[in-house]
Amino acid sequence: MKRLVHELRLYLIALQFFTRVPVPAWVGYTPEWMHASARHYPGVGLLVGLCGAAVLALAASIWPAPVALGLSMAATVWLTGGFHEDGLADTCDGLGGAVTRERALTIMKDSRLGSYGALGLVLVLGLKAAALHGLIGLSLTQVLLASVWAHAASRAVPVLLLACLRYAGDAEHAKAKPMAQQVSRAGLLTALAWVVALSLLAGWMGAGWPALAGALAALLLVAAVCRRWYRRRLGGYTGDTLGAAQQLSELGALLGWLALARLAGQT
Repeated sequence: MKRLVHELRLYLIALQFFTRVPVPAWVGYTPEWMHASARHYPGVGLLVGLCGAAVLALAASIWPAPVALGLSMAATVWLTGGFHEDGLADTCDGLGGAVTRERALTIMKDSRLGSYGALGLVLVLGLKAAALHGLIGLSLTQVLLASVWAHAASRAVPVLLLACLRYAGDAEHAKAKPMAQQVSRAGLLTALAWVVALSLLAGWMGAGWPALAGALAALLLVAAVCRRWYRRRLGGYTGDTLGAAQQLSELGALLGWLALARLAGQT
């Protein structure tokens, strides 16, 4: 029982850090708990995805598909405070140009939005909207399942990067010092277990195994590209690059899902 309560505490700590959702006072906080909470990042994504899916399902009964999708995306951005989108923009600004590692890290600390960051946000959010629109053209069930799965599974990619890369910035001045550490093997396995469980559930609910396979393959591809990119340019990860990896992984998962669902003739 104590173990279950502890895992619930870790989940709620992660939920508090990545969303606007209030958590009970009894949860508490320690840097060690914050670090350990990485194992439940996909669980946070599950809640965010479910909220977005609920808005989409309701809005689709009132407005045309593009409006419903826009409202759904806006809901998830509001719920997370644009946390990962901010990381994507900063990463694009820092790594978009041919600058040194030190200069890239300095640029990413700048709160101002540059041209690379603006372009990155427009392209990624626009492509996500387009992929979701393609999925809703297949069926409402497909877009709901894909959206929830992509939100959850994409949050395992930062955990994977935490496990295989070192922190590239100044750990003493990191926004969240507990994140400037490598995640444990047990933490990584727990995060992956979230993905496996949700994949099995999505398959049972009618997602279609080809679509899930395409989404998972795209997710792994983006993770591999980000790992190589961050190691080559920065020597590791930062909080901003983890946010960018989540956004790119979510987009990749949606595109992979859509591609294989169309090839399989899924409706």
